[in-house]
Amino acid sequence: MNQIQRHILKIGFMLAVFAIVATSLVSLTEINTREQISENERLALLAALNALVDADRYDNDILTDTLSLTAVTELNTSDSSQVYRARKNNQPVAAVFTSIAPNGYNGKIKLLVGVYYDGSLAGVRVIQHKETPGLGDKIDSKKADWILKFEGLSLHNPIESRWKVKKDGGDFDQFTGATITPRAIVTAVKNALLYFKLNRETLFEVTK
Repeated sequence: MNQIQRHILKIGFMLAVFAIVATSLVSLTEINTREQISENERLALLAALNALVDADRYDNDILTDTLSLTAVTELNTSDSSQVYRARKNNQPVAAVFTSIAPNGYNGKIKLLVGVYYDGSLAGVRVIQHKETPGLGDKIDSKKADWILKFEGLSLHNPIESRWKVKKDGGDFDQFTGATITPRAIVTAVKNALLYFKLNRETLFEVTK
């Protein structure tokens, strides 16, 4: 083997080593990044759940104590979704699940609804919407406190017939110049409470 061949072989070997090292580094970075992204998503979900049901009120792992729902007509969900169950001393405390207001001003409004075992609302948060900035977006807890006022309400407070915006003869405030959006959410939350009332025991069943 002459000097040129040895030189070419040396370069080829170095390139191969470089490729192996680079591939390994990329793989390790991807694995570490994936784990970090997954952990960030887990923490974000836990924070969203704890915004509705305070962590002091339950002692189970709410992220793993779940129930899968198929599409539910009463909740206007067309895809499968998860119910997160909070328990304390193995007793049911609250369920948090997705509900859709299908008739917002600019389309569907996705809600996260928390309901205590006694049927009262732990809270409601909007997690996705396309409502008009400055008007309908007041449903966002970062923009206004309107959505926070559902906490503690139930089908008895107010009574079912009063689950409407004031313009329709109910108890709930609408926004100046924007009635469609709050009307849609009030109806969706009421329907979520009705669904919970009819399915409470099933929602808290322990799956094996």
